Amino acid sequence: MPSIFTKIINREIPGHIVAENDHAIAFLDIRPLTKGHTLIVPKQEVDYLFDLDDEAYTRLNLFAKQVAIGIKKVINCQRIATAVIGLEVPHAHIHLIPINSMSDANFSNPKLNLSDEEMAQVATDIRSAVN
Repeated sequence: MPSIFTKIINREIPGHIVAENDHAIAFLDIRPLTKGHTLIVPKQEVDYLFDLDDEAYTRLNLFAKQVAIGIKKVINCQRIATAVIGLEVPHAHIHLIPINSMSDANFSNPKLNLSDEEMAQVATDIRSAVN
């Protein structure tokens, strides 16, 4: 059964996509810790990030770097934190989280409730900064 991320990749369900290449896709987390919280996902459906072969792993991380640089250009933050947890969806992914303090990347924090319009604008802003 395809993961929810594969359904976004295949455009079977909507997602606020901020960047994409032949091997990976970046889209906003629907339950963000901070504004601009983005997921980096390989198009290859692999459950665990460290099960990717070295080439796919390297490509994914270089793509994450490119997207993180774009996020930093448009979201007022000190850094972009990365997190690899991967328990909530059985599809490898990297969280990019704009932060101003260590606590901003705490997954126990309440999630933001941004409107679809706000999410669309954030995605547009990041997309323009990545490209």
